[in-house]
Amino acid sequence: MTDIISDGMTKVVWVNTIANINAPTVAELNGGLPLSPIMTPDGLMNFEATTADVDNSSIESTYDTTDIGRDSYSGPSVRLKKQAGTDTVYTTLQRGTTGNVVVRRDIAATTAWATSQSVEVYPAKCKRRKRLAPTKNTETLYEVPLAFYIPPSPDAVVA
Repeated sequence: MTDIISDGMTKVVWVNTIANINAPTVAELNGGLPLSPIMTPDGLMNFEATTADVDNSSIESTYDTTDIGRDSYSGPSVRLKKQAGTDTVYTTLQRGTTGNVVVRRDIAATTAWATSQSVEVYPAKCKRRKRLAPTKNTETLYEVPLAFYIPPSPDAVVA
């Protein structure tokens, strides 16, 4: 087996409307607003789910047992580079804007969307943008914190 190197293998877009988040279409994805070209290498933040434990032991138990509870995402956000002139991403991802963050991993980012590709779809509402403090030797950065207001589809397949 060969390891997959992650460099250049992640594509991220903002799609305003997806009819079925479990099966977004190529047309819907092609109509999306590309985020990954202006996203920092660490800019897909906290898109990892955690699953809560549910104590299912009883008063008679001699061992603490658990079952799985709810999945959740803690503080998801995207970190982006501010663009000179017209900055469509910056003006689109404003507080209260709803849409879908779609992530495709392990396929070259330059590869076109195609049916049967695995993607993750996160229905999101933008929170207040945060302009990050300037630091030397870096681009001007901002973050868009997100609220996943309905359950995401981390195992979606392009239709």
